Amino acid sequence: MENDYRICTKTVMDNIADPDIRFDENGVCNYYHDYLTKIKIRVPEPERASGQLDKIITEIKSKKSNNTYDCIIGVSGGVDSTYVAYIVKKMGLNPLAVHVDNGWNSELAVKNIQNTLEKLNIDLYTEVLDWPTFRDIQVSFLKAGTPDVEIPTDHIVWSALYKIANRYKIKYIVSGMNFRTEGILPPSWSRGYFDWKYLSGVQRKFGKKDISKMPHMSLTDLFKLNLVNKIKMVGILNYLPFNKAEALKIMMDELDYRPYEGKHHESIYTKFVQTIYLPQKFNIDKRKAHLSCAILQNDLTREAALSILQKPQITEQEQEDTMQYVRKKLNIDEETWQQIFNNPVKSIFDYPNTHRFELKLRKTINKLRAKNLLQN
Repeated sequence: MENDYRICTKTVMDNIADPDIRFDENGVCNYYHDYLTKIKIRVPEPERASGQLDKIITEIKSKKSNNTYDCIIGVSGGVDSTYVAYIVKKMGLNPLAVHVDNGWNSELAVKNIQNTLEKLNIDLYTEVLDWPTFRDIQVSFLKAGTPDVEIPTDHIVWSALYKIANRYKIKYIVSGMNFRTEGILPPSWSRGYFDWKYLSGVQRKFGKKDISKMPHMSLTDLFKLNLVNKIKMVGILNYLPFNKAEALKIMMDELDYRPYEGKHHESIYTKFVQTIYLPQKFNIDKRKAHLSCAILQNDLTREAALSILQKPQITEQEQEDTMQYVRKKLNIDEETWQQIFNNPVKSIFDYPNTHRFELKLRKTINKLRAKNLLQN
C-alpha cells in the first residue's frame, strides 16, 4: 500500500479505505472538484443568500396552520442543531423541537438540550425508542460488517422528524445540515440513510426483534411526504455566513452551551464508531472528510489538517473505557465482540437495498436544486 499511496494535493483525502477516490493529472481528487461544483448549487452567494432566507422565513410563517408551531427542528445537543434552534428563534419562528432518545445521549448532551430549550422557550417532543429493540438492530448492523453502522439512528431520526411534522400538519423541517462543513464524504463510508429495505434486510438476517414499529419510511413514503403532503426540508445554515467557532461562542455566552471534544461526540455511540470502530475495522478516519471541508472553506490550512491527523483521536484509556461501556450496554459477549471486529468487511450491496434507485433520486434532486426549483 505504501507504494500505491496517494493523497490529494488540495485536501487531505487519500486512497486509504476509499475505492471511490480519483485523482486528476495534478493530483487533485474528485472530492475537491465535486465540492466546488455542488457548493455553487447548495450554498447561495452571500449577496443572494440573505434575500432568499428572508423569503423562506416569510413563506414558513405564511404556511403556518392553526398549530402553535410553524416548523420542526431536530435537537441532539450538538453544535449545528443547537445553533439552528438559536437562529430560528432569532428570526421570529416558533419551532417544535424533536429529539430522538436512542439510549446513547451523554450527560453533557442532555444538559445542553435542556439549557438551550429553556433559554429559548422552545417546546420539546421526545421520541423515546424501545431500548431492547433498538439495541438489537444496532448489534445486527455491527454483525453485518458494513461501515454504515449509524444508519439505524440516522434513518429513525429523519423518519421521526417527518412523522411528527405530518402529525402536526407542519410544512417545514429546518435542519442543521451544513454543506460547507459536511459536503465531503466518500460514498463507501456511509450509504442507505433512507433505505428501509436495507435496514429491514440486515435485521432479518442478524436480528431477533421486530423493528417495524420504530419510526421508518421508504423512498416511496419520502416522495409522498415531500410531493403530496408538501413537507419541505430547509438547510438553514446554508443561507448563513456560518462559522462554527463564532457560533460556538454565541452559544456558550447566551445558552450556557458546553462543547464536546469531537464532532458529533454528543452521542457516546457515535464517539465509539468514529474513533474506534471505523479506524480499527475499516481503516476509516472521518476526520479527513471534516478537515478537507475546513480547508476548502479557508478555516484551516492543509498543513494544519495534516498535523491534526497525526494525533490520536482519543487516549488509550479513553478508548478502553469507551469500548467496555459500549460492549456492556449492547450486552455483547467477548467472543462475539471479537468476531465483529474480525469478520470480513461488507457493504450495502451484500444485502437487499434500493441504493441505485436512491442515486437516481439524488441526481434528480440536484438537478432541481440547480434550477432553483428545490430549497437546500
